[in-house]
Amino acid sequence: MKIQLIMLCLICFPVTGLKAQDATDIVRKSDERARGIQSSQGEMKMTIVRPSWSREISIKSWSKGTDYSLMLITGPPRDKGTAFLKRDKEIWNWQPSIDRSIKMPPSMMMQSWMGSDFTNDDLVRESSVVEDYTHNLLGKEEIDGRSCYKIEMIPKEDAPVVWGKVITWISEEHYLQLKTEFYDEDGYLVNTMMGKEVKELGGRLLPSKLEMIPADEEGKKTIVEQLDITFDEPIDDSFFSLQNMKRVR
Repeated sequence: MKIQLIMLCLICFPVTGLKAQDATDIVRKSDERARGIQSSQGEMKMTIVRPSWSREISIKSWSKGTDYSLMLITGPPRDKGTAFLKRDKEIWNWQPSIDRSIKMPPSMMMQSWMGSDFTNDDLVRESSVVEDYTHNLLGKEEIDGRSCYKIEMIPKEDAPVVWGKVITWISEEHYLQLKTEFYDEDGYLVNTMMGKEVKELGGRLLPSKLEMIPADEEGKKTIVEQLDITFDEPIDDSFFSLQNMKRVR
């Protein structure tokens, strides 16, 4: 009788908590896979596509944990040297054309990054997909032939989050982020990001291209292609300084 009662308790009561924990673990593993547990550094190409034109931006990036990141624009010439620094809770932008560094307020996190369809928060990451959301496993769906966990992410109260809700699809194998939908506070779909062309990068399988597609703007999208990446090589905290942001190459 006791065994039956224990089994009944195990079946009936912990299911919700287990699902929530599983969803958080899945998001954490996917996040660590994409940015490294300790650090990452690499080069990217961003292509901004519009109905009548397109332009490319070359980027170098460095990150350490969730507290430090630095992004440097290396092309085109008019933007070369522009840099974005995250250090703890502060985010800075260095603009060499006016010889000025600007501390970016939270109100700027929803704005377009360099005229693209990515927001400042998407790339500079003031918010944390692990710490600033509650996660709910909605089920499983297939994306590009891969079985994926479908996870709803709701911002925690007072978290520095620009979205009202995020739904992400993460593959069961390798924890690849293959699709993410971003919703505003009124529940309207704003952007959809697709992870494409999975291949080995830095010794692990990752989507080599991310496409951000606005919901109601036909003919517009932004593609980020990861050209090279190295994970978990030592980077000193002092690298992520205001002084280094101005002189890094």
